[in-house]
Amino acid sequence: MHKSDAAAAAAGGATLAGRRALVTGSTSGIGLAIARALRAEGAAIVLNGLGDEDEIAALCEELGADFNGANLMQADAIAAMMDEIGGIDILVNNAGMQHVAPVEEFPPEKWDAIIALNLTAAFHTTRLAVPGMKAKGWGRIINTASAHSLAASPFKSAYVAAKHGIAGFTKTIALELAEHGVTANCISPGYVWTPLVENQIPDTMAARGMTREEVINNVLLAGQPTRKFVRPEDVGAMAVFLCSAAADNITGANLSMDGGWTAK
Repeated sequence: MHKSDAAAAAAGGATLAGRRALVTGSTSGIGLAIARALRAEGAAIVLNGLGDEDEIAALCEELGADFNGANLMQADAIAAMMDEIGGIDILVNNAGMQHVAPVEEFPPEKWDAIIALNLTAAFHTTRLAVPGMKAKGWGRIINTASAHSLAASPFKSAYVAAKHGIAGFTKTIALELAEHGVTANCISPGYVWTPLVENQIPDTMAARGMTREEVINNVLLAGQPTRKFVRPEDVGAMAVFLCSAAADNITGANLSMDGGWTAK
């Protein structure tokens, strides 16, 4: 028994007790919030991501989780990870990266990396997780998309392309799995205050000739009518709902959590 299996068993009557979840990009930000939310409902967690070894060890201790640090930009590393961790009931494809630059200045290697991590990695984890889910007759695939899966912003060509791609990929696998008890959905947040968002501010400052405060108020939050960042915990709660019986007939959906951004 994995230590995370034992931890989940100790959760007793929690709604996801007995379920096992892999959350990619889960050592910080949205992924960590999702992992914590699923664990609170009894799921056993496998973390994946980057970070300080001691901090990751502390997270594993906190969540009773296993950890696999596979490089998701490498197909063979993903295959080795999926083989090592064994069967999962819940797959959350959350790992991502960002780069901001005009298209004519966009480094090709950045394009390749963003497409590999934000889109292609989800294909590889999904194709390897699906057989086990179909065999069990139950599974949940949740892809962290973005408001940028529904709308575009300047200087984010690779990210917008990847997120539009993940939305289409999700719809396709939802149709393929509809009769197997497996659902596939996107959660599309607006701007969430995470390291991914914070780290793109300097590039946006340079691309737009703005100050930090101008980027936050006139770029990041300008499109969100609530004028508030989405909380990571809200995304975690949505993931828990999508894993519940109440969401059995929600599949192929792209669920916006963007403060009204895409309502305009």
